[in-house]
Amino acid sequence: MDYFHYVDNQLHCEKVPLSKIAQAVGTPFYCYSEQTLQRHVRVFQEAFAPISHLICYSVKANSNLAVLDSLVKEGVGFDIVSVGELERAKRVGCPGEKIVFSGVGKRRDEIQSALDYGILMFNVESKSELLRLNGIAGEMGKKAPIAIRVNPDVDPKTHPYISTGMRTNKFGISYDQAIPLYLEAASLKNIEVLGLDCHIGSQLTSLAPFVDALKRVLTLEKELFASGIKLQYIDLGGGLGIPYEEEQVPPHPEHYAGVLLAELNNRNITLILEPGRVISGNAGILVSQVEYIKQGETKKFIITDAGMNDLLRPALYEAYHSVQPVERRFGREESVCDVVGPICESGDYSARERLLPEFQEGELLAIRSAGAYGFVMSSNYNSRPRVAEVMVRGDKFAVVRRRETIDQLMENESLFEL
Repeated sequence: MDYFHYVDNQLHCEKVPLSKIAQAVGTPFYCYSEQTLQRHVRVFQEAFAPISHLICYSVKANSNLAVLDSLVKEGVGFDIVSVGELERAKRVGCPGEKIVFSGVGKRRDEIQSALDYGILMFNVESKSELLRLNGIAGEMGKKAPIAIRVNPDVDPKTHPYISTGMRTNKFGISYDQAIPLYLEAASLKNIEVLGLDCHIGSQLTSLAPFVDALKRVLTLEKELFASGIKLQYIDLGGGLGIPYEEEQVPPHPEHYAGVLLAELNNRNITLILEPGRVISGNAGILVSQVEYIKQGETKKFIITDAGMNDLLRPALYEAYHSVQPVERRFGREESVCDVVGPICESGDYSARERLLPEFQEGELLAIRSAGAYGFVMSSNYNSRPRVAEVMVRGDKFAVVRRRETIDQLMENESLFEL
């Protein structure tokens, strides 16, 4: 459920008409509903209430400070993948004991910063990383708390770019190598083994891959216990999908929790989950203005002021995003169109071959389900400033990231002068 709806034929975010925000900040802009974000977190928290658990929101999905702040207030922790994301977590007051650090390429300075802040644990992706952690922790007079990310070789049946748990992916270590690496980790002086991590991919619409992965993880946990290693945490990552429009409707978090809790069977262990898209995806939209209507030789184009640099997912993944008018007018004719942007690439589109109501030049349209992997993946391609981000709370809104300026794009550049 989200809080984007029509009131008197004007699309609102909570109690604020999007046209009012557009008049104040210009277009394009991202708009986030705080009520939607917080509701999604509460649904997750309630679903897993029967067991000890920690929700670590995946910061990479949407890292705006206002978004993170609203989630911290709901008691969540964070899953981070860089020192920049660690700094964001610190700035909104997330305690270190609620932070897990994932990612295959953690640098020395990132490890040092995370150890200094006292994070809950590192999700280790390789033997080389384990040895680096041990060395750095020793230099700092600390112990590095870890889980090892195990690749269960489960097919998540999602887009290959967001599949992360198969043997061909760069993430994690193979299932067969897990026990030897755990035994080595347990022998290292500056390593504290706390958990086991597993993440199989993103935008999953079926529960079967989660169950398959958890079964393999629990089998491994038993074998580790028999080898003298008792785990405190099982981190199952994230990956639960959202309804963009055309896909199979993903399971509700209650159903997701139900199948996982049945497999865990009252084990005395804390479950860590790293939801991202399912929390923020449908809590955000991208609002754009129609610049031109172009009738091509074979198709009609709706040309907007938002391009693939603003929302990359359609160009990168051929992802589907629902498009709708900000002002609903009944009786519009419909036609099959492409919604495209101003970027000089043929792949610059928001929607292709879509049956849409007739739009007029100057009209506003909303691209839905853009709250995850939207602004965070945007760029300055074609020397375009990144757009504004806006947060709505009830009947009020605030700009939570100002639109960039042309001067800002070039402030770190200089001519070659000796």
